[in-house]
Amino acid sequence: MKKLLCCWIFFASFSLYSQEHVNVILIVVDDLGYADLSCIGGAKDVSTPNIDRLAKNGVRYTNAYATAPICNASRVSLATGAYQQRQGQFWYGGPGLHKKEFLTIAECLKKKNYATGYVGKFHHGSSDSPSKRGFPLNHGFDTFFGFSGGTKHFLHHAKKYIGKKDKLHQGPMYVENEKKDVEGFSTELFGERARSFIEQNKDKKFFLTLSFNAVHNFTHQLPKSYLEEKGLKGFEDMKEKEDYWKWRQKIGYPAHPEGRDYYLGQLYFLDREIGKVMKTLDDLKLTEKTAVFFISDNGGSLVTYANNGSLSGGKYTLLEGGVRVPMIVSYPKEFKSGVVSDSIVSSMDILPTICSLTGIEVPQNIDGLDLSENLTSEKAIDRDTLYFDIKSQAAVRKGNWKLLITKSSPNKRLQISPTPTGMFLYNLKNDPGEKENLLDKYPEKGRELSQLLKDWQAGLKK
Repeated sequence: MKKLLCCWIFFASFSLYSQEHVNVILIVVDDLGYADLSCIGGAKDVSTPNIDRLAKNGVRYTNAYATAPICNASRVSLATGAYQQRQGQFWYGGPGLHKKEFLTIAECLKKKNYATGYVGKFHHGSSDSPSKRGFPLNHGFDTFFGFSGGTKHFLHHAKKYIGKKDKLHQGPMYVENEKKDVEGFSTELFGERARSFIEQNKDKKFFLTLSFNAVHNFTHQLPKSYLEEKGLKGFEDMKEKEDYWKWRQKIGYPAHPEGRDYYLGQLYFLDREIGKVMKTLDDLKLTEKTAVFFISDNGGSLVTYANNGSLSGGKYTLLEGGVRVPMIVSYPKEFKSGVVSDSIVSSMDILPTICSLTGIEVPQNIDGLDLSENLTSEKAIDRDTLYFDIKSQAAVRKGNWKLLITKSSPNKRLQISPTPTGMFLYNLKNDPGEKENLLDKYPEKGRELSQLLKDWQAGLKK
């Protein structure tokens, strides 16, 4: 009896030790096209060997969704595992990440004494100043290097670059809570800082959010050596007195012959830096101890030449190309490898999955689901519906059915794809490109989904 008890204590201790020593890395990409990973096979001009390695060693989801087609709304839900609308965040502006009852991933992991670091872009409504909760150091992160807001110049990170009307978002980076001049290409800077964080915390439990601004505009801002190597002519930043929108029209799809090449250049550096981070894990023998979550903050931006494959539309819209995103989860020690899953998942699922993985109690007021059983077995995810609301558009997906209601075009200037007003019903299994409106054919299904959406919207106000 004593022998059995000793064995039980040993295995329980071993299990607890293993669970408590899972490191977590969340890699967030900006405006990545749904087809712009070579492991997907949707774009022939793409090569992403390092991200492909993540997919080979993990699970790639084909039906993964961001909760909004823009970053400053979707990133609130990514951080909290709850619909951002529950904090009053629907579109640009808004209160952002401000309600303390919605715990972030970093705050959850601090309960287990994780070292936490944030590298790169963050954008949470209008709550981005160091005095607000949305600032990384105010919701669970020990260290921060990066910038706030939607856009940041890829090459200019010093005061000397700031003009009277800086439309290119040049200037210093945050180093902790102070802005400082930094030299370098942002994608490489973020990769370097991420590797440094891992090395500094190699003997601790750590959580790292690595949030790139690639492949967001302005994609032409690439290292000169790369442009020369690829034989690209390049594109000049706008001049001080130049009209911003006229300048943007020159580079935006489909105006510039090298537009897609710039996008692919940003993707090349992004993939390379992810590869360097993975090599650091290998060198420190941390690969088996580290769970990596990879996701885009919203759908690909067509104006910057992203490729969303067969999906309709792109960033700014609730068409599939605006909210369906690449998502990979890799943890070779525990999760399945080399699996492609068509389960319907959400960025909100990352928080509860991390909590389950690390033995932390899942916060009560979340909307995400724990994906652990799906990642370790063939068990399907018990998800009924996903909801979307950006005021100008609203949508609900239930199984293969999607109802889309459009009141007005979200962003006529940049969305590229048209968004006719009205109500539309699609069967996404048969029609992922949302070409055939089935509302007249299946009016009862339309009414059912419409009521579900109304009930969810009403519940947000409680």
